[in-house]
Amino acid sequence: MPLHVPPAPAPALRSVLTALASPTAVREARTPSLLRAQGPVTPELPLPVHVLDGTATRLTGWRFLIRCGDRSVAAAETMLTPDGWGFSHFFEGPYIASTERALRQAEVMQQPYQPRLLSIPGLYMLALWLHGDCAADAATGRLAATDLLVPLAPAPPGIAAHRPHRAAELLPVLAHRVTPAPLLGSPA
Repeated sequence: MPLHVPPAPAPALRSVLTALASPTAVREARTPSLLRAQGPVTPELPLPVHVLDGTATRLTGWRFLIRCGDRSVAAAETMLTPDGWGFSHFFEGPYIASTERALRQAEVMQQPYQPRLLSIPGLYMLALWLHGDCAADAATGRLAATDLLVPLAPAPPGIAAHRPHRAAELLPVLAHRVTPAPLLGSPA
């Protein structure tokens, strides 16, 4: 079944296009793959980025894969500012190829999904969140027990990358592994 990729807010896309057109923004990004790209680069596959905060999620940005020819060379992230959506930064690394791999896996699943990214900061983990309600507003929504989470590589030790898990099964494991940060001034 095809994935139902939600449209990104127009200002988020415009901010990425503006950054891509800016030699200064591209040069200062320190992303060698983007600097070496030969030919036009385009932002594709906008994915809303949510952060898992306890049991709730909140939208923190939109991520676009930056393609040059037939491959992704970098990613661009946007964030919500008091003035609306704005460009945040370009980056590269293992999560780009891992995101593409997880999206290809999801494309062949029997059930349609709305793809999102879920960041779990306490574990330094990123997962493809396959939301079962394809018509949902990508900026909102809770993790449903039947939603799938696909940990992206590199995944934390003991969590298999690219293996889909029902949210109801994986979230308790993650909650058990996340340790709260110590308070300043308290003994470690």
